Amino acid sequence: MSARKGIVVVCNLDTRGEDIVFVKDLIAGRGHEPILLDFSMEEPPPFPGDITTEQVAARGGMPIEVVREKYRSDRDAATQNQIAGAAAIVDELVREKRVHGIIGIGGGTATLVATSIMRRLPFGMPKLMASPMAAHPAYIDKYVGTKDITMHHTVLDIVKMNPLLKAQIVNAVGAICGMVEMTQGTDIRFDKPCVAVSSFGFGEMAVQTAIGLLEEAGFTPIVCHAQGKGDRAMEEMIADGAFQGALDLCTGGIVEHLFNGNRDPGPDRLKAAAAAGIPTVLAPCGLDILSYGGRADMLEKTKDRVQYVQDALRVQVRTNAAELRAAADVIAERLNEAWGEWTFLVPTQGWSSLDRVGRPIHDPQADAEFVARLKQRVDQPLRIKELDLHLYTPEFARAAVDEFVRLFEASASRN
Repeated sequence: MSARKGIVVVCNLDTRGEDIVFVKDLIAGRGHEPILLDFSMEEPPPFPGDITTEQVAARGGMPIEVVREKYRSDRDAATQNQIAGAAAIVDELVREKRVHGIIGIGGGTATLVATSIMRRLPFGMPKLMASPMAAHPAYIDKYVGTKDITMHHTVLDIVKMNPLLKAQIVNAVGAICGMVEMTQGTDIRFDKPCVAVSSFGFGEMAVQTAIGLLEEAGFTPIVCHAQGKGDRAMEEMIADGAFQGALDLCTGGIVEHLFNGNRDPGPDRLKAAAAAGIPTVLAPCGLDILSYGGRADMLEKTKDRVQYVQDALRVQVRTNAAELRAAADVIAERLNEAWGEWTFLVPTQGWSSLDRVGRPIHDPQADAEFVARLKQRVDQPLRIKELDLHLYTPEFARAAVDEFVRLFEASASRN
């Protein structure tokens, strides 16, 4: 077994003390140090945590008596106080190298508190939330967002130990102990420049080829899945300084955000690279379709268009010229803010594996409207380069990587 590791257990002991004692004993039995962080807000707990609720409350700015009063009259204020206090304490423990992982166990409030703390912790630190809320579609994005949090769906509520609940808690504790025993930690180092690469299935051939070519050119490619969460995470990581360049081939999140698609990455797509000034090569993969699978209202609204059905949850609807012009306006606005090197490559034979001559999704007229609008709106239209290639080919990947290397070298020579 690995050396003894500190594992924070985020819990509310006033209502779940018995279950948390079981968790503590399991972690200790594995040879690690359980650190109970109690954020109880309703009543005094039956026994104190290693980090008491009084300490958490005070660190958040309120005495525990005020937190308990607020819990009855302004529950959100009480909860936010405990989140702020607990996060500050855990951050301190992490800096002191006393913490190697964190687990939360509980219902809705416990899940909110624990995952709010986890989202502030560094990438690579083991984070696990065991909760019956783990699969709740309305909340999961708020709990996890773009962070590396593992959600363990207990199915059952964490109330009163029973054989079925015991099985789930044992599995959850086993998972966090396994993580801290095997983790590489948060000090992740690279000996080559890191390049963010956006990817999704309809651009996969180009992306896979580009990965190998980037490696041959001396870069470390980091692939971000452009399904909404992955490209949003990519933006955040670029803003945090994790990447020295971007091969952003799959920019479809722009049109998804504008027209309420399933792969919406939020309003900040393409902003981070522009602000960071990192060399960036872009392409239009994904701008040719909108993801409306499982959305009867949107599928009805677009029933007069070509719809490509992958399965019940994934239906791609062809974008029209008006939508592409709107996307071009947004992309131009972002590129005009960029102070670093960039090139937008447009493969004129098609933008994705669905977009080929003879296939229903293919609409070169709509695509041409996008290109014309983009050239009209950007300050440097010569940076938009049309290539007589199809995006879903190794040849386009080679052109994209060659252009990226050129931009990277040009940027390096000026710095």
